Amino acid sequence: MLQAIHSKKSLQLFIGLVIGIAFGFLLQKGGATRYDIIIGQLLLKDFTVVKIILSAVATGMIGVHILKGLGLARMHIKAGSLGSSVIGGLIFGVGFGILGYCPGTAAGAAGQGFLDALFGGMVGMLIGAGLFASIYPKLAEGILKKGYFGELTLPNLLRVNRWVVIVTAAFVLVALLLWIEKAGL
Repeated sequence: MLQAIHSKKSLQLFIGLVIGIAFGFLLQKGGATRYDIIIGQLLLKDFTVVKIILSAVATGMIGVHILKGLGLARMHIKAGSLGSSVIGGLIFGVGFGILGYCPGTAAGAAGQGFLDALFGGMVGMLIGAGLFASIYPKLAEGILKKGYFGELTLPNLLRVNRWVVIVTAAFVLVALLLWIEKAGL
């Protein structure tokens, strides 16, 4: 079944569109597309976004590794470096700080008709992606390779079975979610 999907690009695009619409719908229902919720998070007053992210990370981490264990998914670890992480974090942080949306919430808010997310977010992301693509060859030869660490994962770094990391991380994330909820954050 997966081979059939893998060989049909139009089907992949359709599945991606449906999943993207569902993701945007869930972000909207969770309140993560509302500017005041996101600003509340940045001011450490409203932890709605953290709850959504931590729930998604725990669920996704377990789900992906179950699918991998069943042979229904393959992991494609992307090589990384400190330089690329710092540059990516700066670009993301500046955009998030200026606009008050991350890429996912900007798309969801634009879908709801918020003009700041449409013009500042979506148009800004397209312009930013174009600018980054134009200077990427120069960056790739220099700063993006600084502190190269390759295809490193936590289980490889710690030299333990991946399920040790998954179960431990899931336990910590659920405990953190419960603490945030109990604290009324």
